[in-house]
Amino acid sequence: MSPRDALRRIFGGLIHRGWAAIRAAGAVTPKTPARYRFRHLGEGTCLSFPQGAIFGEAWIEIGDHTLVGERVSISAGMGPGVDLGPDSIVRIGGGCSIGRGSHIVGHQSIDIGDDVFTGPYVYITDQNHVYDDPEMPIGRQWPRNNPVSIGAGSWLGAGAIILPGTRIGRQSVVAGGAVVRGEFPDHCVIAGVPAKVVRLYSPEEGWHVPSPAGEPSPLGALLPGG
Repeated sequence: MSPRDALRRIFGGLIHRGWAAIRAAGAVTPKTPARYRFRHLGEGTCLSFPQGAIFGEAWIEIGDHTLVGERVSISAGMGPGVDLGPDSIVRIGGGCSIGRGSHIVGHQSIDIGDDVFTGPYVYITDQNHVYDDPEMPIGRQWPRNNPVSIGAGSWLGAGAIILPGTRIGRQSVVAGGAVVRGEFPDHCVIAGVPAKVVRLYSPEEGWHVPSPAGEPSPLGALLPGG
């Protein structure tokens, strides 16, 4: 090994060890002083370093053993230093995994159940701009809030967008890149732009493609009494 290669190896190792130490020191856990800013930060939970934009921590709750990936932004309210009232606004359950680069932006109520996993770059918000006045720039019109709820055990694929007013049931799957708005039942697969239910689970039929409204399921005829 040449002296130059030896130096590169030494400095490379120092850089990697240094970065690992920085990541460990910059993470937010229940054992770090930053935990006091949050309304609740559960045992075994970790917000990986580097974090994204995080503010309004006094209105953010995160349950036990949840992993928040690098560069994830979690915010409550329009900006730091605003009194948002007595209730929490963003609630993330225990055992969750929030993929790197995701954004959770709450203003009224975002409730993410236990054991929810997301891919990277998922966007969840309970607020959207309005365009009621056709003459006023949309960015200057007062936005509108609508609570969001994501059921326990669900999976949100990479790049999914969860819009205000969305309620997703338990143990459901949101396909990558879906733009989701509306109410969805337990045990379903949601996909598309705009998103819709593409698969459902029932004890009688198992996982199946839902029939168009008003039409019987093609599997229904095979069941007793169908």
